[in-house]
Amino acid sequence: MTEANKQQEQQEEMDTTLQVPVFGYELIRDMLIPDLLGKDHAQIIYWSGKQLARRFTIGSQEEIAQFFKEAGWGELELIEQKKNEIKYLLSGEMVKRRLKLNKDAIFQLEAGFLAEQVQRQKNKTAEAIEEQKKRNEIYITVQWDK
Repeated sequence: MTEANKQQEQQEEMDTTLQVPVFGYELIRDMLIPDLLGKDHAQIIYWSGKQLARRFTIGSQEEIAQFFKEAGWGELELIEQKKNEIKYLLSGEMVKRRLKLNKDAIFQLEAGFLAEQVQRQKNKTAEAIEEQKKRNEIYITVQWDK
């Protein structure tokens, strides 16, 4: 391996492990964007999640959970699968912190992302809803056409 290749590999490794202050992320995600988008921000964020999923097509549930972790969205777990729906649990420190700082935090970006990923995997129209069942956990249910 040449010296240039080693340096490029080291730079790529640093780029993927670079830490961003959580507070900056929260300022943009939970305060600035809702103010900029106005009363329809939840719907716009949901459709933005679907658009992101079109850019990052993922083939398996394990890869979706890994994507959530790498994106800093939290720990995603498939908890129940029925004929026409899948229920996910979104938890972890990021979710806990967002809910602690903003009890009205929304997870529509994640819901839209999941809806589009399931839609692509099942080849059926899919939509998702989020609900907070417990203080530090978000449940996202994805349903698709029969």
